[in-house]
Amino acid sequence: MGFTPLEYAEIKADILRDLQSQLPDAAVTTDSDFGVRAGGTAAAVEGLYEHQAWIARQVFVSTADTEALELHAAEHGVARKRATTATGAALFAGTPGAAVPVGTEGKTVAGLAYVTSAAGEIGADGTATVPVQASASGTSSNLAAGAVLTLTSAPSGVQGVAQLSTATTGGTIAETDDELRARVLDVMQSPPAGGTKADWRRWALEVDGVSAAYVFPLRRGLGTVDVCVTSADGAPSAEILAAVRTHLDEVRPAGASDFQVLAPRLVPLAVTAKVSLSGLTLAQAQTPVEEALSAYFATLEPGDAAYLSRIETAISGVSGVVDRQVVAPAATITAGDIEWPRLGVVTLEVL
Repeated sequence: MGFTPLEYAEIKADILRDLQSQLPDAAVTTDSDFGVRAGGTAAAVEGLYEHQAWIARQVFVSTADTEALELHAAEHGVARKRATTATGAALFAGTPGAAVPVGTEGKTVAGLAYVTSAAGEIGADGTATVPVQASASGTSSNLAAGAVLTLTSAPSGVQGVAQLSTATTGGTIAETDDELRARVLDVMQSPPAGGTKADWRRWALEVDGVSAAYVFPLRRGLGTVDVCVTSADGAPSAEILAAVRTHLDEVRPAGASDFQVLAPRLVPLAVTAKVSLSGLTLAQAQTPVEEALSAYFATLEPGDAAYLSRIETAISGVSGVVDRQVVAPAATITAGDIEWPRLGVVTLEVL
């Protein structure tokens, strides 16, 4: 039977009742001496009850606060994953032969800074592609190719504006309490078993920057293991893939040497729908429809199909959408084992 702690008013009433049972003529009004003392004692006792409840929550991983959660995690060999920075490449232009030194900084219009992580030299065609890394960690530094970078201080012979030639990927925030809690519970509920599918997934998730991992045993034949990892709801950077390979090589069973670490093949899926609306315009419906579709696509894993019926249901569920007709895709999109359907451009038209 569960125990329900008493609240302040109940504790105070109990104290005053006990006093009156001993001293029937005692004054127990709020401003009486006994009333004031009972109030102070009741507040202290209520605080003790709350502290006991807090202690009980720290005993269990599922309810522990940050400090106690990290102690539980440490006891099971699990460490909180750190934030990671996005990486990619940028295209610089200038005079052939001009140097692009390591540490050359460029900023986007939004103020996101990227620096070159290797030296480059402007080629005969007047351009150079140089690897860059975000100055700060986090998902905001994951940008699409084509973003413009204004150089803080352009090197001699190099133009003051560069452009991302590839998307920057791999930027993540530090692991949240809920994410850490899920990994600790996973270890407790599915203890390491010498190289099972669950073990490979858990090992991959231990690497900074890995948000999800999917394991495909025997994908390339007997004795093979392929691990597909994602980062911040997108593709991981080359650095994260290399870190996962290194970590798996350290923790894998001695005989399980034939493994691969893969990035999912992103499959952007454009959605075009005709809608009949009530109480809102086509422009007003755009954002809620995109949010509803994004929520559905967020449930998909690499290899999952993007079901037309679920796309239709997501659009129909938006308040104000009376009727809909999905023009594209025309049917369910079936993905390969590491193909990952992602929401592309959403276009709404009047039905």
